[in-house]
Amino acid sequence: HKIFLKNTFKMKRQYTILFDLDGTLVDTAPDLMRAHNYVMKKFGYPTKSTDEIRNLVGQGAGAMLGRSIWGQAKKEFGKVEDEKIKKQMFKIISEVKFQGDFKEFLSFLRTNKKFYASSPNELLVHARDIAKRLDEQLPRFFKHLPRQPYGVAPVPLAIAPKYTGGRYIPAPKDGAIPGFYWVNTYNLPSRPLFNIPALTAHEAVPGHHLQGALNKELPESIPRFRKDLYLSAFGEGWGLYSELLAEEMGIYTTPYEKFGQLSYSMWRACRLVVDTGIHSFNWTREQAIEYMFNNTALSEHEINTEVDRYISWPGQALSYKIGELKIVELRKEAEEKLKEKFNVRDFHESILKNGTLTLPLLENQISEYIASSLSKN
Repeated sequence: HKIFLKNTFKMKRQYTILFDLDGTLVDTAPDLMRAHNYVMKKFGYPTKSTDEIRNLVGQGAGAMLGRSIWGQAKKEFGKVEDEKIKKQMFKIISEVKFQGDFKEFLSFLRTNKKFYASSPNELLVHARDIAKRLDEQLPRFFKHLPRQPYGVAPVPLAIAPKYTGGRYIPAPKDGAIPGFYWVNTYNLPSRPLFNIPALTAHEAVPGHHLQGALNKELPESIPRFRKDLYLSAFGEGWGLYSELLAEEMGIYTTPYEKFGQLSYSMWRACRLVVDTGIHSFNWTREQAIEYMFNNTALSEHEINTEVDRYISWPGQALSYKIGELKIVELRKEAEEKLKEKFNVRDFHESILKNGTLTLPLLENQISEYIASSLSKN
């Protein structure tokens, strides 16, 4: 049987696959459902109707998000976010005095050689420089920093062609080697330098490394399984919030780097539309690619690898924007209620002190932090 299972996981007996039995790429929702039933039948499980499978995908998305938000609501919410972010993008296009429309500006960013490294080493050196500038800012924003260091290294060549632009690789439990922020140096014309500040803040610090390493250093009073727990809405929401925090840290030094951060934010908002489009509204792979290409500054290579990921992993792509917006909402609430008592270091301590949480539990934790801060003289 020529079946290739990618990101295979079992959630209420749900399997997600990328290729059907003849090796053909599964690129539409009906094909995904047909392939799902093939695998269920092969392993002796009852097959399901289209509506039942969509319901399972919705439940899987809810598990990723830590709460239930259904297809149409997610899709419409994503479109609203797209428009909000695009307004900020237009301000930058005006600031750099570009003569042309939005699509022409994206084409300019994708094709102008000044935005790209000329060698893999140049890209790595740039990422390391951003990482050290972020390190410098951490004490201003955090009360506790992890003991575990991290390195910056290229994505291994064997997996780089279909790999994401960057990834955080946690340190092993024995701590014998550091965590690593991997930077993809394959196909340099698809890796714009103006994206590196946001990518580094997300994958390294104050994003995944800081949050993940602190999670492993939680006190003994926290159950062991909690130290290894990862919920996408919390972890990826924190990563995306970290991209915003990098602006407060002074990391975006050019309009193009700020546009890169906005493009990354737009990318995550587009996921709300694309993931639900594929898994709830019968979008084809080509429709998903076209939507991403027209609304983000991502390269065509990155868009193709990302869309394949969304096809194979229903719901996970939704968690980023939902988690980020919840953290931003909670910070705004804390600032408004605490006023001059608000301290960003205390707020971040309250977010991270008990490790990974579902979004409702995080809301409760921040409510307790606000009440405790208000009660102090």
